[in-house]
Amino acid sequence: MEQRKLGTQGLTVSAVGLGCMGMTWAYGHAPDEGQAVATIHRALELGINFLDTAEVYGPYTNEQLVGRALRGRRDGVVVATKFGFKFANGVRGVDGSPENVKRVANQSLMRLGIDVIDLYYQHRRDPDVPIEETVGAMKELVETGKVRYIGLSEVGPETLRRANAVHPISALQSEYSLWERGVENEVLPVVRDLGIGFVPYSPLGRGFLTGTVDVTSLSQNDFRKTNPRFSEENARANDALVAVVREVAERCGATPAQVALAWVLSRGDDVVPIPGTKRVRYVEENAHALDVRLGPEQLAQLDQLASKTAGERYAPEMMRLVER
Repeated sequence: MEQRKLGTQGLTVSAVGLGCMGMTWAYGHAPDEGQAVATIHRALELGINFLDTAEVYGPYTNEQLVGRALRGRRDGVVVATKFGFKFANGVRGVDGSPENVKRVANQSLMRLGIDVIDLYYQHRRDPDVPIEETVGAMKELVETGKVRYIGLSEVGPETLRRANAVHPISALQSEYSLWERGVENEVLPVVRDLGIGFVPYSPLGRGFLTGTVDVTSLSQNDFRKTNPRFSEENARANDALVAVVREVAERCGATPAQVALAWVLSRGDDVVPIPGTKRVRYVEENAHALDVRLGPEQLAQLDQLASKTAGERYAPEMMRLVER
């Protein structure tokens, strides 16, 4: 599989990664562990070597699952995980303190069963802790050999510049897709100015852009039920976006998922999307998005979709954790 560089410090990963969150959390009932492990193993066979997890996914259970799947298969795999929340009977805010940075790294290493975290992200910035203090603690983890590269998620231009002045940031992970392009005007120019790689999460719009999601049948524990774009009213409006993606896919001889990923991949060689899935057939489908070539007319048609999206991407309490 094609390889892409994230940052200027030497981190190289497969052009398409694998988001593991849904294997244990967020999207309704998780699959049995055998199915999830088989999906990770198939991704590795296809050359997808960039796996994304986090402490909060579960919490804890996702890292444990990824760790079990990697037993005997660690070589050549780039493991990314994230810290940044505090817990007390569920998530109770953010915690970017140096103490938490180091504590979670040690715990994540144990849950994953590995000796070093390849890419360690701050999941959401803590407004009560200067970013210099948080990144300073992450830098210490690099110096002690527990972490190879560091990243941030959902932060704005000023935070990126301040963080990068403490230690080079290899990757910024933020939501980006055909229906979510909020990073383009101010964040991505700074990402490129600083030589930081960009890792879009939810590049398939949490599955909506594939045309396979029926919002009326989502289970009560599905995170998407809290997402305004998945309300029945907004979903009906957003079906028009899916119709365009499906039309382009038919002309390309591809699936809507492959077209949505191909569009993200076309945004630059420093862009590495991490579509999430818990099924082997979808990881195979996603891997072949690299074979799809979108022409100028198709790209122009797809570029217009974000301006027609109905609904915010998160509920208000979650939007407060997102910088722009």
